[in-house]
Amino acid sequence: MELFFGRAQNILLRPVFHRAICQTKSASPTAFRRCTGSRTSSTIKTRIRAQQPGRPQVQSSSASSCSRCFHSSSFPSHRHPLRSLLRTPSLATVSKIGTRMSSSPEGQDMMEVLAGNSNQLADDICAAGSNAGKRQKLVMDYLKATDREGRSVSAEFPDGLDWFNVTEPLTLQGSLRGKVVVLDFFTYCCINCMHILPNLKRLEHLYPIEQGLAVIGVHSAKFRNEKDSNNIRAAVERYEITHPVVNDNVMAMWRKLRVQCWPTLMILGPRANPLFVILGEGNYDDLKLYVGSAIRYYREKGELRTHSLPIDLSHTAGLASHLKFPGKVVCCEGGEEELYAVSDSGNHRILIFEPSGTVRYTIGGKSSGFVDGGFREARFNAPQGVAFRGGDELYVADNENHAIRRIDLRTRTVSTVAGNGVQGNDRTGGKTGREQALSSPWDVAVYTTRDLDMSFHVDESKAPLKDVLLIAIAGIHQIWAIFLEDTIWWKFKKYTAGSCCAIAGSGHEQNRNTSYPHSAAFAQPSGLAINREVKEVYLADSESSAIRKISLTDGKVMAVAGGDRNPLDLFAFGDVDGKGYEAKFQHPLGVAYNAKDGHIYVADTYNHKIKKIDASTNCATTCEFREANGEIKRFSEPAGLCLDRTGQLLFIADTNNHELLVASLPDGTIRPLKLHFPVPEEMDSSSADDRATVLRSKHPIKLRLGSGKTVPKLRLLFNFTFPGKGTKLTEEAPQRWSLTLPSTDWSCERTNGSLDGAQSLTLPIAAPQGRELTANGNPVTIEIGFNLNLCEGDICFPKQFTVRLDVRQAEEDEDDDDDASKANNESEQHYEVQLSRATVALKHN
Repeated sequence: MELFFGRAQNILLRPVFHRAICQTKSASPTAFRRCTGSRTSSTIKTRIRAQQPGRPQVQSSSASSCSRCFHSSSFPSHRHPLRSLLRTPSLATVSKIGTRMSSSPEGQDMMEVLAGNSNQLADDICAAGSNAGKRQKLVMDYLKATDREGRSVSAEFPDGLDWFNVTEPLTLQGSLRGKVVVLDFFTYCCINCMHILPNLKRLEHLYPIEQGLAVIGVHSAKFRNEKDSNNIRAAVERYEITHPVVNDNVMAMWRKLRVQCWPTLMILGPRANPLFVILGEGNYDDLKLYVGSAIRYYREKGELRTHSLPIDLSHTAGLASHLKFPGKVVCCEGGEEELYAVSDSGNHRILIFEPSGTVRYTIGGKSSGFVDGGFREARFNAPQGVAFRGGDELYVADNENHAIRRIDLRTRTVSTVAGNGVQGNDRTGGKTGREQALSSPWDVAVYTTRDLDMSFHVDESKAPLKDVLLIAIAGIHQIWAIFLEDTIWWKFKKYTAGSCCAIAGSGHEQNRNTSYPHSAAFAQPSGLAINREVKEVYLADSESSAIRKISLTDGKVMAVAGGDRNPLDLFAFGDVDGKGYEAKFQHPLGVAYNAKDGHIYVADTYNHKIKKIDASTNCATTCEFREANGEIKRFSEPAGLCLDRTGQLLFIADTNNHELLVASLPDGTIRPLKLHFPVPEEMDSSSADDRATVLRSKHPIKLRLGSGKTVPKLRLLFNFTFPGKGTKLTEEAPQRWSLTLPSTDWSCERTNGSLDGAQSLTLPIAAPQGRELTANGNPVTIEIGFNLNLCEGDICFPKQFTVRLDVRQAEEDEDDDDDASKANNESEQHYEVQLSRATVALKHN
């Protein structure tokens, strides 16, 4: 079981737990007497510091008449898993069912209120004994009162988590809306977590998804090894878990929902409104009572939905990828940072990531739409091409929205620069913004040019440059452009900023090359790559299975490789290396030009290959890339390519394998690029909640200045004690510490490590020699961070806290009890760290 400490402003939120309700039908007589209060239970007293400055402290106490009944001999009463975990909420929170139930006063945490109300419900149901009707009425009254509150949890599953047993990620406000949801927070090393799996399976059989229940396993790892999705997948198969499971390897939902132990069941209503919290195992009757009552209540209100979920048990055989049919990938060539963008087409979003794979921005959602706005609100529909303009703008070919979208990385907004969400049939253009309809734009590229007029510049490098966005319009077989600035284009034609029009292609589906751009014809152009040296753009003309090019000085359209001389022959496909028309491709979708080696790289999509064409000879050859095991990489309909800034790495969107790959051109090796999604800031596991518990000694350490060859020495000794019965450090679990010294002038043999089974820690620290120990007259601070794992009986929980010690310089006339220490400029300080499930305390001996 894990406790979680959080801080609201500077306020420590102590653990809050729900007491699972007794199972009176199956409980032994002794257990039943415990439940109904024939045994005297200890009074639980809790001090809560006010959550808002200026509010007085409140002390509350309550005698519980209902201890937790576990129907297993593994829980003797003196090691009762909840006895010391239960917290009575503040006076503002404690109340009973109906009119006595707490609402959520301003400034009070919703999860804390839920736990307090769940505790009170447990007490009242225990008091009802075996009276099934009364128990049912208590729960229904509770639901009515809770439902009136009308609040929903703000937590949502972050993007980028691996899911199992489903074909796509689930969301509380999306696919799970309209369901009574049971969130099972578990970790597969925990035997108690495994014990409740049969109960969940029974519940799922009793209330199938179509009747309104969804069980979601939220795997929140305890050990590092358990964060690996491959290991979780094996556990899901091994334990025959058939409901959806998410690997919350950053414990985002755990922290956001203030979960504190394994196993925890949190039951949500159809609006993601929190209803109940159940802790521990042995709760099936209670779980069935809660869930069954909630389903009946919301069915009568008409809020339950009968839709199914995308369950597919075959997906446990492979990880649910972060990507779904990635389309195009591009490198930012002009910004200060080397960033990349990929169109995650199947997930209807754009991802901007670093070369390491860390995702910097996620733009759009996993549901399709046509919405401008912030990165979270914006929606795309199967986006394809992406192109950077400098380091702050990204243009997107929003394919099925028939639009061009602009992403502003400075303001973090998405806007529409052409198209209106409806497929157009205009083959000329000339309008601006949403007034200009488009038809399935597939790729984009930014070309920078000077005005193509007859003006003369003594220094051509000082001629004004204009940006033009080139667009492969696959739907009507043309190349269009959006002139981002007032520009003089081919044949001295002037275009105003924002103008969107066709610049090449008649609109007929052909493979026709000609010197006159509007007489030329294309066949579903799907990829663009610019050769800035010779001012040409290369095209992957997919339906003619050809690679072609357009001169950006006059619009002449020419063949490069593949296809056939006959412009009407769109069946000249194959898989042949060769020169010009002798080469054969099959529906290529992507191209990338490498200025470093003078080659055009081609995603030969339907041949499942990557090829390259020498731009000077038009000779095409097949590239072979070998994986780490020496085998040749097999692609599955790759569609997007780009080069890094050095021209040595080729990024590949391997579409049907749902992954990004990085190939090294010098040595022919290839590796997958796994994307890493940082947790949103509000769910960040490194937030202040994680290290909110700070222990300070009341007395600063006095250390004398070293002089001559004598170095001031400080010896810190920590002894860990456990006031709670049966509490101990978990065997074989990581017990880590880290040391932060005031400056680099201080030193210690080690600044981090593990306790390795010991219940003490000694840190010999050397202070600066012959220097002042204070900072501007103030004491300096030493911090020791601890990340420990403990057990009490069958319950496991972590403790994360920081010990903060102030050190000041001792004056010569100050008394010192130890003359030897005074002479040697040494100080030895002993501390006792008291650990229990409810508290952690520091005592200076």
